[in-house]
Amino acid sequence: MRTRPGLLAGGRTNVDIGFGRSAASVFLRNHEVLGGSEVALPARLATDERKERALPTMSEHFFPRDEYFMRLALREAERAAEHEDVPIGAVVAHGGELIAAGHNERELRQDPTAHAEIIALREAARALGSWRVLDAVLYVTLEPCAMCAGAIVLARVPRVVFGASDPKAGACGSVLDVLGEPRLNHRPVLAGGLLAGECGALLSEFFASRR
Repeated sequence: MRTRPGLLAGGRTNVDIGFGRSAASVFLRNHEVLGGSEVALPARLATDERKERALPTMSEHFFPRDEYFMRLALREAERAAEHEDVPIGAVVAHGGELIAAGHNERELRQDPTAHAEIIALREAARALGSWRVLDAVLYVTLEPCAMCAGAIVLARVPRVVFGASDPKAGACGSVLDVLGEPRLNHRPVLAGGLLAGECGALLSEFFASRR
């Protein structure tokens, strides 16, 4: 898994959001408005961001509850396979609580946009009463595609954690890097590779059973 340096200082980061009031307050203290969009920044990088607007966003740094929420996303992925959809699942955590979940339903709905992330983001927006899914973390079992990465940017999701990389369609560094594009007005903090083996195995088993 590729790592983009520059986010961590002393093994810590100021964007551990969604896991309690103290973490949320740290996140809010480090919020800045850049070009009309809200971006979470470690304080020591704020000046550099204003100068260059090209903050690296990829890390392999995970927080204590990340695995818990990723396992919930895996459970969602398993539900997708029940109706013959590719097993991909996503959940959104806000304030340390699960507020939204979704799994791939393209075959079920015959809808090309019914990806796990899109469904979870729609549910999160309804729960929050806002299209801005702020102070939240999106967990997804597979690296988001271009469509989902675009939706993540538009929803202003502060942090994204994914499991397996997608070398054919991933838009978080594998094929494209939508979430790290410096010309866009929002770039989430990104952590990839969490439970990648389990996430990838679920996909491999699904496709192997159909050969």
